[in-house]
Amino acid sequence: MSAIRVSVGTRKGAFVLTADGKRKSWDVSGPFFAGWEIYHVKASPADPKRLYASQSSGWFGQLIQRSDDGGKTWEPVGNEFAYDGTPGTHRWYDGTPHPWEFKRVWHLEPSLTDPDTVYAGVEDAALFKSTDGGKSWAELAALRNHASAPEWQPGAGGMCLHTIIIDPKDPKRMYIAISAAGAFRTDDGGQSWRPINRGLRSEGIPDPDAQVGHCVHHIAMHPTRSSVLYMQKHWDVMRSDDGGDSWREVSGNLPTDFGFPIDVHPHDPETIYVVPIKSDSEHFPPDGKLRVYRSRSGGDEWEALTNGLPQRDCYVNVLRDAMAVDTMESSGVYFGTTGGQVYASPDAGDSWAPIVRDLPPVLSVEVQTLA
Repeated sequence: MSAIRVSVGTRKGAFVLTADGKRKSWDVSGPFFAGWEIYHVKASPADPKRLYASQSSGWFGQLIQRSDDGGKTWEPVGNEFAYDGTPGTHRWYDGTPHPWEFKRVWHLEPSLTDPDTVYAGVEDAALFKSTDGGKSWAELAALRNHASAPEWQPGAGGMCLHTIIIDPKDPKRMYIAISAAGAFRTDDGGQSWRPINRGLRSEGIPDPDAQVGHCVHHIAMHPTRSSVLYMQKHWDVMRSDDGGDSWREVSGNLPTDFGFPIDVHPHDPETIYVVPIKSDSEHFPPDGKLRVYRSRSGGDEWEALTNGLPQRDCYVNVLRDAMAVDTMESSGVYFGTTGGQVYASPDAGDSWAPIVRDLPPVLSVEVQTLA
């Protein structure tokens, strides 16, 4: 029988949650790196025993941790993330020039085919690549040297490169998203990039054809249909059917089109999930009701999934990397909250139950189906 492993990054350490294919009884191990912010933990699709974790601290800096035994033990690996040295700045909130800095790694994306190759999205916005299991890192500098880079501005959480998607049909094609610059695509393995923000509309950007400046919260893609992308933006849920060349809004009947995560059902590319949050400042569910919304039509028409979720006095948030879906025949959906709960649904969202209730605030949730 298959097993499930959920990797969770929190404000105070990492946790590994495991269950058999029934997903009813869970073992919780951790915290690993107790007291440290773990922005992201993700396993290699090519080798389930290989996991990478981003360990960060305002006092002690940034570390990349690696496990070669499925998360039982960890060791720090290379942490040299020097920018390529090209002079340059971006714009700060008031429009004044601001030099590039290195603060933390927000997202780790292992290669689909090679466990030693992994990408890192960092703050200030840059993309790095390691081909030796994290021992050394090289910047894919064409992104930060894009002509639009001086006009990039940080979102409220900083100028973070938080989303990396590798096209399973063409590994040289990748998508990334930066808050608050927008989404970009490369078709040549990172040697060149182009903004893919046509059709996005944002308050404060009067130019409807603005190349950059949009606050993209997260992007998702179904692996069998890589030209179709879904986006949760700072206001608006969006869809692209042409690899990001153009976007259209699919917020439909959602109670609010603001939120952070978005994900796609593994067996039905028209089924997507979001967690609407009230406003861009309050950051909690409307009416204090924690509801995941599911569309079975690729957007526009949405249904609230509430069975097993608190429907009163709930004021948690679900962050951009804190939702994941497994690949079991009856697909499981998982998300973590800033209140420390990790919820699981073994039936594609129809019903929910907490795996664990009292973790530190959850920053990321990833899941892997194990043979």
